Amino acid sequence: MQADFWQDKYPESIPFEIDAGAYNSVLEVFHEAVHRYAERPAFSNMGQTLTYAELDQLSAQFAAYLQHHTDLVPGDRIAIQMPNLLQYPVVVFGALRAGLVLVNTNPLYTTREMLHQFTDSGCRAIVVLANFGHMLEVVLPQTDIRHIIVTEVGDLLPWPRRWLVNTAVTHIKKMVPSYDLPEAISFRAALKKGMERPAVDHTRTSNDLAVLQYTGGTTGPAKGTMLSHGNLVANLLQIRSVMTTFEPGREVMIAPLPLYHIFAFTVSCLGMIELGGHTVLITNPRDLPAFIKELSRWKYTTFVGLNTLFVGLMNNPDFRKLNFSSLKLTVAGGMAMQQQPAEEWEAMTGCRICEGYGLTETSPVVSINPLDDIRIGTIGMPVPNTLLKVMSEENTELGLNEPGELYVKGPQVMQGYWQHPEATAEAITEDGWLRTGDIAVIQPDGFVRIVDRKKDMILVSGFNVYPNEIEEVATMHASVLECAAVGVPDVKSGEAIKLFVVKKDPFLTEENLIAHLRSNLTGYKVPRYIEFRADLPKSNVGKILRRELREV
Repeated sequence: MQADFWQDKYPESIPFEIDAGAYNSVLEVFHEAVHRYAERPAFSNMGQTLTYAELDQLSAQFAAYLQHHTDLVPGDRIAIQMPNLLQYPVVVFGALRAGLVLVNTNPLYTTREMLHQFTDSGCRAIVVLANFGHMLEVVLPQTDIRHIIVTEVGDLLPWPRRWLVNTAVTHIKKMVPSYDLPEAISFRAALKKGMERPAVDHTRTSNDLAVLQYTGGTTGPAKGTMLSHGNLVANLLQIRSVMTTFEPGREVMIAPLPLYHIFAFTVSCLGMIELGGHTVLITNPRDLPAFIKELSRWKYTTFVGLNTLFVGLMNNPDFRKLNFSSLKLTVAGGMAMQQQPAEEWEAMTGCRICEGYGLTETSPVVSINPLDDIRIGTIGMPVPNTLLKVMSEENTELGLNEPGELYVKGPQVMQGYWQHPEATAEAITEDGWLRTGDIAVIQPDGFVRIVDRKKDMILVSGFNVYPNEIEEVATMHASVLECAAVGVPDVKSGEAIKLFVVKKDPFLTEENLIAHLRSNLTGYKVPRYIEFRADLPKSNVGKILRRELREV
């Protein structure tokens, strides 16, 4: 659709165009925020709060360590592998100040997944939670990582609580398997060394790479999405412009979604910094009693989550007893929001859920529902400076209410896939349109609906799962002849993975195969269901027809 179509449909409360290049880099956003909001709280976790001034100081110490005590140079990649802890934003802004490129890493990754990401990105440094040190030890010799900083859960808590928490995690709960990383330095030791000489913030431009965010893209194995400073700045300013209820320096956001996920990274970390907001990091949202207890301590104004989390909370009687009077905005990301949970959330909290749409390749937000006109079942309208269109398989633009592949154009669209020029050319047209791989309909009122996915990607609790990876791991088992993975509807996670298997060994059991899969795949990628078959449906050329399996 042409720009004048979207401009005509835009609500008066939202500007159609903004200055997406108002800042040259994420660092400019950061420095303005820590100066303007110095004494205000920036991040809280486990009962401890960092002010903007403290975040500035700690990130400078970490940057100084990287600059003066390692041989890392601007442009080198540094992995971050930890859940939501106060250390996360310190490392993010410290590494960016040193000119490094962030590689957000899921702490639940198996060694196979870690190895792929670390070798593909060429990481030379990593900050890892001690709980995962034993896995890093396994893959380290096959990587280029030479600088290891190990942090513990309670490292930024005050003494003696720091000692109590770290002791409990290591020795009482036995959550830190033994590991041997003799060249590693502790996070606290790195901060102390960083006090010896001042950091010199490296100047970055809008075109400089800021983050390598790994994703399967619209198809295939995990690739590093190249997000520049300009991409991220544009998207956080786009988000800010449509969040019309946000008040600078006054918002308190509950952030249970992991910062290693691009949605939380941009919205809960970068976006709240620009706003001068206060982000309450939830380390383990699956522990609902502890999560709800944390919620009871805050007068939060904004809640970011996804369908499965909302359902889990609403089914807990203690959650229903909370005071929601300060809550004015709930944002759903990561997966489609279902109608019934959305209605139940509004009835329980008095706050409607605002749903949007995005991709890792778009930093990530593409569209969102206007806050004064939320329509569940749609992904809203494109954020400022963003155009959408739907295209046929014959590469012609389709009209209103005609389903086709959704294309996106805007300043938040990635630079491309790291060291994958062919995949980049497949994803981005010569005139800058990103092919999303999703089938959408643009309605006459300007609201957009996602109706299907072009590829076979499975969406489990907001995480992309690609059948090829599941099938590759499954066929590593000597007793599997062939297999096919598909997504099936699931009330809790949106979709669940079902694996159809043809046995090579008749004595293969479901339990044995599941154990193999769990040892090689992150938990959410492990199939929920396994069905053994004598054969699988195939095309004339022998290609397994997943479509027929989904229709079973």
